[in-house]
Amino acid sequence: MLVDGMALLFRAYFATSVTGQFMVNSKGVPTNAIYGFIKHFFTAVEHFNPSHVAVCWDMGSKTFRTELYPNYKGNRSDAPIELIPQFDLVKEVVDSFQLLNIGMVGFEADDCIGTIAKNMKETANVTILTGDQDMLQLLDGHISVALLKKGYGNYSLYTPSVFIEEKGITPQQMIDLKALMGDSSDNYPGVRGIGEKTALKLLQSYGDINGILANLEKLTKTQRLKIETDLDMLHLSRVLAEIKCDVPINCLLEESILNINPELAINKFNELEFKHFHRFVQKQEAINF
Repeated sequence: MLVDGMALLFRAYFATSVTGQFMVNSKGVPTNAIYGFIKHFFTAVEHFNPSHVAVCWDMGSKTFRTELYPNYKGNRSDAPIELIPQFDLVKEVVDSFQLLNIGMVGFEADDCIGTIAKNMKETANVTILTGDQDMLQLLDGHISVALLKKGYGNYSLYTPSVFIEEKGITPQQMIDLKALMGDSSDNYPGVRGIGEKTALKLLQSYGDINGILANLEKLTKTQRLKIETDLDMLHLSRVLAEIKCDVPINCLLEESILNINPELAINKFNELEFKHFHRFVQKQEAINF
């Protein structure tokens, strides 16, 4: 199981911060996001029962994508002040589980997850735990994606067949879908004036961007004009949309065995003043034993 750490942490933070529940401990440190992260983590472990786990993180806002397009994710505000001290602390929690924290400067967690998933798929069935639909482009015969839904333990589990049935295109075509329609959350426009419905129709008819460009004369005049006007942005958007699966990181299967040491984990829980997670690690110890 590859865990999108930021997706879990941010989801946990905003689920409680909206009502001002920051769970400040005796040292004055907010812990609401860490608490929710741990709950999401153990709920998923119980649900999917993975033998191996690694957690991937973003390593800052500057990546190769911001170098290509400075406005990439430029619409996002800075992290809330109550969340900032929790970034390092949550990684300490993962360390206490004796699991890998993985990230690389210049790349997103998505790229690390994509690289590891592609490398591991020949020897293991991989489940990606995330809230980010961009990960669906990674779907493969041995790679599934569990999208977090509201609450704990609720997932939309995607396999290639589920995705194809829902979207009418293959997971790989999702990259071109985003290139055409853009992504408002990541702040790149794609081809202005082409939405999901039109983009899906074009991909179903012509396969990919190259196929569309080779058949421009068959498109409506309006569609052709929009694509020709934003051709450079179309190509750039495709680069921004595609998860890189060749990041220079190494994650060995034997380094990611899920075998939590209860003493280490409980010491970290006590340090953070969490009182409700002991049962999770003790249950995990019983399973491993």
